[in-house]
Amino acid sequence: MPQALPDVSRLRPAGGKRSTKREVILNVFLRQEGHLTADDLVDLIRREDQRISRATVYRTLHWMVEAGIARKVDFGEGRFRFEHSYRHPRHFHLICKTCNRSSEFLSSDIEALIEEVASARNFSARQSVLQIYGTCEECRTGKPAAVDGSTTELLFARDALRIAIATERSGLEFYSRAAKIARDPRGRSVFQSLAAEENEHLGKLEARYKHLLEQDPQLESRPTFLFFKGAANGLFASGARQVSQATTDQQALMIGIKCERASHRFFKRYGGRFEDSEGKQIFLEFAEEERNHLELLIREYRGLVRRQRRKH
Repeated sequence: MPQALPDVSRLRPAGGKRSTKREVILNVFLRQEGHLTADDLVDLIRREDQRISRATVYRTLHWMVEAGIARKVDFGEGRFRFEHSYRHPRHFHLICKTCNRSSEFLSSDIEALIEEVASARNFSARQSVLQIYGTCEECRTGKPAAVDGSTTELLFARDALRIAIATERSGLEFYSRAAKIARDPRGRSVFQSLAAEENEHLGKLEARYKHLLEQDPQLESRPTFLFFKGAANGLFASGARQVSQATTDQQALMIGIKCERASHRFFKRYGGRFEDSEGKQIFLEFAEEERNHLELLIREYRGLVRRQRRKH
């Protein structure tokens, strides 16, 4: 489903006059996917309005980069390319030096390293660009590359859903196991209720994923865009293993609290960093769900402690 574009009349330099030409250029630029050279944009603009000069396009591109609407990238071709930032999460590039094709990815580990280095140097980072040069699979092996018909946003949403589904599956396994070992009837009921909720949410996420795949028949097989270390198997995977070794209800609840807190922080932290997109929405929705589960488990843990104290 096409996403609504921003009101371009409001995207202009502070104190700057309204420019119809700039708005035409901005509108055309935001409708494009992929990486354009300045000359590519000039050709597109001239189809819309022959009166707009090359110099005006160049000045507007410079303004868009300064305003954070566009990113400038260098693929080693001897010229810069530009991509828009609207509803487009910050990402990095793999660039083949043989065919000059590029592919995109996002990695939490690289993001964390950039922040760590900047913080250690007391450096206020405004923009980061990572480009890895090498040889793509097609050039290295002769294997034909798949035709890329997906936008970065669609790949981002696909991978965000994959992480959410994996986390929901591991959460279902955790709460199912916790319900089996729980001795306290109330605690067992809470675990059973959460397991049922995880199962219901899992079904909704899988249906959402199926609907997403309908937008691109090849989406399932396209390369991974979103890399999050430790999230591929679900954020409750280790907790599901640990709870089987728990000997008390308190231990099971503490493991659940630890998992829910880590999951909430993960989805909220990275969801807050992404620019507006379906992937961001998926992460923030999941963060809210995990927060509610965390609060429920904390209340149950405190209630269990109070009940045990009254017995003694």
